[in-house]
Amino acid sequence: MRVLITGGAGFIGSHLADRLLARGDEVVVIDNFATGRRDNLDSSAAGLTVVEGSIADDETVERAFGVAGKPDFVIHAAASYKDPDAWAEDSRTNVLGTANVVRAAEAAGVQRLVYFQTALCYGLQPLEQPITLQHPIRPEGSSYAISKTSGEQYIALSTLDWISFRLANAYGPRNLSGPLPTFYARLTQNKGVFVMDTRRDFIFVQDLVDCVMKAVDGKGRRGPYHISSGADYSIKELYDYTVDALGIEQSGEVEVREPNADDAATILLDPSETERDFDWRVTTPLEEGVARAIEYYRAFGIEETYTHLKGVEPEHEPVEESVGQ
Repeated sequence: MRVLITGGAGFIGSHLADRLLARGDEVVVIDNFATGRRDNLDSSAAGLTVVEGSIADDETVERAFGVAGKPDFVIHAAASYKDPDAWAEDSRTNVLGTANVVRAAEAAGVQRLVYFQTALCYGLQPLEQPITLQHPIRPEGSSYAISKTSGEQYIALSTLDWISFRLANAYGPRNLSGPLPTFYARLTQNKGVFVMDTRRDFIFVQDLVDCVMKAVDGKGRRGPYHISSGADYSIKELYDYTVDALGIEQSGEVEVREPNADDAATILLDPSETERDFDWRVTTPLEEGVARAIEYYRAFGIEETYTHLKGVEPEHEPVEESVGQ
């Protein structure tokens, strides 16, 4: 199978590239390396081609589709998310870039396109817990959510067979956004840290990849699905697992702060339709997944972490957020 992955040097995209290459598929990656890392990909891997550039540039997209020949499948993981005030870049990458990818995929006659959407599409204050696929779309809380939702709507407007996976908080090796890498960076630099008194639904990246691979192989209907564990955990639990994995002796309890007025107490997605249609379940306990992520951070390091929520400095605050890439 020929698979084109946008954002293939990023967190989720690179893990998918690894899995596809391991089974003998041909993979073409498009990435501008704004948040992706070159060492996330094995440049010597048989069947891998990397096209450097932005999906907002239609010529780059056309060149990548040309290199891929006629791709059977497109995994659209590229996204702008590292600066909550970068509205223009979010629009260029997440909206215009998605439109470019969709049009190129239609012209190439791809069998299916998979997209990754943020759970923030349901708003900062969801109306139900757990959140079902019938929940109203309310992305106005962040530029990232607005632009990612616009991208999803352009995909739905297309003639393609598509699946949009609305993601819980994805974590694991290579992840550079959200609370876990922030905890690691601050704890290993002997900096102060605190946690918010909120809960989130965490999904380990390899469990996520297991589900996406089933979509690559034809499972699922056209439309949106959730990828989530179906359980929520406190940010304090995530912090405790991080401390355990690092083997740190604490002098006292970490400070737990009350959430801001506009911060959801929990964001928990209902994965029941995904579990049914894909015959899929989460298999990685949070404690194990955290330990595996810490192993990666120790081996490869973290130069910076990101957040797409406005008013939060990722160096200082361990943000609980839902990430698509």
